[in-house]
Amino acid sequence: MAAEGDFLARYRAVSNKLKKRFLRKPNVAEASEQFGQLAKELKQQDCLQYAAFCNLAMARCEQTLFNAPGEALALTDAARLFLSSEKENRALQAPGFDEHLQAALNCYSFAIKVYIEMNQPVMAASLCLELGNALKEMNRPGEAIVHYQRAAELQTQTPIEALLSMGEMATCKIFTRDYDGALSVFTEMQLMCQERGLQLPGTSTPVGAFLDIVAKCEISRVLLLMLLEPPPQKLLPEHAQTLERYAWESFDPHSQVTFLPENVFLLLQSVVMACQEKDTESLKSLQTELWPFLTAEQNHLLHLVVQERITPSGQGI
Repeated sequence: MAAEGDFLARYRAVSNKLKKRFLRKPNVAEASEQFGQLAKELKQQDCLQYAAFCNLAMARCEQTLFNAPGEALALTDAARLFLSSEKENRALQAPGFDEHLQAALNCYSFAIKVYIEMNQPVMAASLCLELGNALKEMNRPGEAIVHYQRAAELQTQTPIEALLSMGEMATCKIFTRDYDGALSVFTEMQLMCQERGLQLPGTSTPVGAFLDIVAKCEISRVLLLMLLEPPPQKLLPEHAQTLERYAWESFDPHSQVTFLPENVFLLLQSVVMACQEKDTESLKSLQTELWPFLTAEQNHLLHLVVQERITPSGQGI
């Protein structure tokens, strides 16, 4: 309590220096520096929320001085401190109303706004990703989606970064059982790779990281389509085109999907056929064979496909 009282006394003393007096202009720069020093001391004492309040006061001072970079930095520091304080409370299982999390969200939001006004979309996007990752880690994937989406929108000049943000958004949609939304995101990612990704000269085949992303999206989309099983009248043209590539009737060895290894393509084709024929035993066998070639997320989707065939629940739709 003594430390808390000392902090409040010093905080008030610095705040009093900012009050306007007759024929005397407040020294805002000095006050900002003192708030910053107080924040450092409180952080060292593990008083994270108090340090965050000092950083907020510092941000207000920097705003008064029209120092946008200083304001954004102070707001970011405050956001991170509030977030750390929230994580500590959760680790201790202390009761609360997520007040530190809400404070962190507000600070991140203001910092992102300042960076956008400074025409620094990359910095703004990095904070969106930081916030999205923190919410996902705290088991709030539904709230993280909007921040990943905003990050992707701010990363239009860097396609590969935008695609990674969209991948995180799709993962969160799968966590929240929004499989239709995840399918839309993967489809958009694949289209972006083909339109804006690096390609081999004279072809439409993407190369490098873009090729890896296209392959990942293709597998995830096929599995999601098998899980959702949309009726033909509701099947979008781009999804129908994807399924046609795996239909045995239209199989042509020369028109095989070039961005997937041949063994993976043939196994996926077999999965599509087993689903169409409702052959559960074959599907279980194929799951074992495909397991080493898929990511943890894709294996989860394949597991859902198998479970849906064994005990139909309709939850996928």
